[in-house]
Amino acid sequence: MKIDRLIGILSILLQRETVTAPELAEQFEVSRRTINRDIEDLCRAGIPLVTRQGVNGGISIMENYRLERTLLTNGEMRDILAGLRSLDSVNGTNRYGQLMEKLSAGASDFMTGDQSVLIDLSAWYKDSLVPKIELIREGIDRARRCEFLYFSPRGESRRRIEPYYLIFRWSSWYVWGWCEEKEDFRLFKLNRMDGLRLSPDDFERRNVPFPDLGEEKIFPGGIRVKALFDPSCKWRLVEDFGAGCFEVQEDGRLLFHADYTNREELLIWLLTFRDKVELLEPENVREELKGTLRKVLEIYQ
Repeated sequence: MKIDRLIGILSILLQRETVTAPELAEQFEVSRRTINRDIEDLCRAGIPLVTRQGVNGGISIMENYRLERTLLTNGEMRDILAGLRSLDSVNGTNRYGQLMEKLSAGASDFMTGDQSVLIDLSAWYKDSLVPKIELIREGIDRARRCEFLYFSPRGESRRRIEPYYLIFRWSSWYVWGWCEEKEDFRLFKLNRMDGLRLSPDDFERRNVPFPDLGEEKIFPGGIRVKALFDPSCKWRLVEDFGAGCFEVQEDGRLLFHADYTNREELLIWLLTFRDKVELLEPENVREELKGTLRKVLEIYQ
């Protein structure tokens, strides 16, 4: 894309004293004439570029514009590169990495070997997730509605939404959009979608509020949990809730206390510890857990 190439050329000029048109043409795999047109466009955009003929000639930014070379520091460029490469981990391509290699051309310390931050946003469901992300991105770019079957704790339903944001949060991907059924903005988890497709009709974009992604908003909590865990569970508790979520008792067991968000998920979470935990509070959830365990025992007897 032309805009990518213009940004890349500007980035190179900010990092190097002089670069020749043939070098830029080879770097971006276009003709020299195209590079000349790009230089003219950058000049029209207000970037003061000069060209010099001869052995040491080439294209450069005017001397009095040198302060703008600090537009992006090396650390900032590496952070941008890490972020863009993380998107490649989702869609299975290298297009963002290739773009950043062009942006970082001429500065060897921006290259892969010197990256200290590596981000992988892929998931176990990568094969089914990637097509959904690409389809939703197309819907956002082209203002096309998305239609899908959605599975939630309340059951399944057909949904039709106007997509506005793709969001990665809480180790999962979501789409934020206007739901026609609820007549309001809603957050939908991509892994709970099936049969996703784009509607052929366009929609008129709304004034979209940015989603409130605070945990207290999405996961309102309200379940005060108190439980005793075997010492062998310490690493799980620290990983899930942090080192301050329990107190070591005289017998070595861990007295756990936390605010949980969902009753059903709490039961499932406790069962993953098998016989290494005893739920103390709340009493009604304790009784429900006992009933669940009795039913499980009946199945296996």
